[in-house]
Amino acid sequence: MARVAGIEIPNDKRLWVSLMSIYGIGEVTAKKICNGANVKEVEFVKDLSETELDRVRKYIEENFSVEGELRQERFRDIKRLKDMRSYRGIRHKLGLPVRGQRTRHNARTRKGKSRPVGGLKRTLDKT
Repeated sequence: MARVAGIEIPNDKRLWVSLMSIYGIGEVTAKKICNGANVKEVEFVKDLSETELDRVRKYIEENFSVEGELRQERFRDIKRLKDMRSYRGIRHKLGLPVRGQRTRHNARTRKGKSRPVGGLKRTLDKT
């Protein structure tokens, strides 16, 4: 397996598909990388020469922040929002949707599993 940006990318897939296994690289970015490094995007990773892989590695290193560096940037951005107590920061801290979605009916992904409120269970007295 080839190692790019500290990640082992799959050999049995085409280059642009394999590059998408790196955090921060999607379909469009993967194709831009292939074009920028002058490598055919439809070639399989196992068929690439070491010089072609080096060109891809160098292009990614110079033009994109990926993996750990990108994760740290995102973490710092969210932490900054929390520290200055902006609306978005408070929503992040509470685990609620950040981008204006309603929470009355949906938002289970952010809020988690619904928990019943304690003390509301009533029993009927039969007298």
